[in-house]
Amino acid sequence: MAENRQHDVAAIKDVLADLYKAWDAGDADAFVKDYTEDATSFTPGVARTSREEVRRGMAAGFASRLKGSTTADRLVSVRFLGRDAAVAVSETAVRFAGEAEVPAGRAVNATWVLEKRDGAWLIAAYHNSPAVLPG
Repeated sequence: MAENRQHDVAAIKDVLADLYKAWDAGDADAFVKDYTEDATSFTPGVARTSREEVRRGMAAGFASRLKGSTTADRLVSVRFLGRDAAVAVSETAVRFAGEAEVPAGRAVNATWVLEKRDGAWLIAAYHNSPAVLPG
């Protein structure tokens, strides 16, 4: 019989929900609170190799091009890799300040690698790519 991991799924959903609340608030410190210190983040054209690099990048973004932005997010799946690791897949899009809806083609597919440390789920790696390739 398969083990019920609903409590872990709920905890992972909470980690991602808190991260996106921090984005919507423009709070880079809160954004990375559930990242491991050695986390990696890869987005098109940008590689960050620590929680501090992610925090600095988000702080710079929230002070400029991401100021006033919010996100639209949908968790697609969570798959466990043993007891203390999981891969979550989501679809995410950014609404820039003044936008009521996300324009077509802006969504990304995101992969989150999470690790359970001392009973808490933390983000160890993040990667995204466009959900639809430009024309």
